[in-house]
Amino acid sequence: MKDLTDTRHTAKRDGPQVLDAARLFRDHAEFVANFAVRLGVGRPEVDDVVQEVFLVAHRRGGFVPGPARPTTWLAEITLRVVSASRRKLRRSWEDADTEAVAAASAQAGSSPGEQAEASEALRRVQQALDTLEEGKRAVFILFELEGESCEAIAAGLGIPIGTVYSRLHKARKQFMEAHARLVAGPPRPLTRSQTVTS
Repeated sequence: MKDLTDTRHTAKRDGPQVLDAARLFRDHAEFVANFAVRLGVGRPEVDDVVQEVFLVAHRRGGFVPGPARPTTWLAEITLRVVSASRRKLRRSWEDADTEAVAAASAQAGSSPGEQAEASEALRRVQQALDTLEEGKRAVFILFELEGESCEAIAAGLGIPIGTVYSRLHKARKQFMEAHARLVAGPPRPLTRSQTVTS
């Protein structure tokens, strides 16, 4: 693999300063990895997805500042890489590793009970995210979890702003319904006294 830090691989253009793949990787690799996990990519595959995303960014000549932000531009590439990987592999991804996040909170001094609650809450959030269709999930994650503006999401994903608003509205509703069902848990069977009528 070519050394992306080599100045020969730094995009040079007139106008706005282009961010090359090496700079994008340094600044946003963690964002891409987290976004991929939230899209449902299993931990064992994350490194491959991140590598492919930055190879695509390199082939595209880097990020040119404009209406999109580097994160939304990389999110669009990540979404395409994940979609292509899913089609290629034709299998479902493993569940997200919520235990790793819970373990990180354990280092902050939380009790085992709090760790278990945090792990369960993260599992429910990921399960609710998994109910969303990919396009809605991407918009929801970028807006609600990453704090991106609708304008930046539209520019980064290459979709109209109205589509962003529509997907966000539908995704919020679907996420909240799915999360509420998960919090409520499975329906409890009726007890004998509830089934006997007087």
